[in-house]
Amino acid sequence: VQLQASGGGLAQPGGSLRLSCADSGFMDYFSIAWFRQAPGKEPEGVSCISSNGDRTYYADSVKGRFTISRDNAKNTVYLQMDSLKPEDTAVYYCAADAHLGIRSMRYDYWGQGTQVTVSS
Repeated sequence: VQLQASGGGLAQPGGSLRLSCADSGFMDYFSIAWFRQAPGKEPEGVSCISSNGDRTYYADSVKGRFTISRDNAKNTVYLQMDSLKPEDTAVYYCAADAHLGIRSMRYDYWGQGTQVTVSS
């Protein structure tokens, strides 16, 4: 499994970005999670989705603003981020594993990070 995260960039407060996490073809066997780490802060679990997409979880800090989804035919998981806030600024990572959850970072496979900056 080789995960590639993309879609980061600069957004204004209140704006939107969509992150993508793509794989070469084995992603549909795994749950996928997004984590983020802001400078000087501990990593934080953001959201996760089950292998078939029937279960999703969100951190309280992003609930109602972020939406995770997946298209297994395209081997891609998306994180739609709306109503962005400056405190969403971080490097975002996607990860794959057999288990589902964002309380632990014990994921077997990780993509490289993509920077999200929310600033006016």
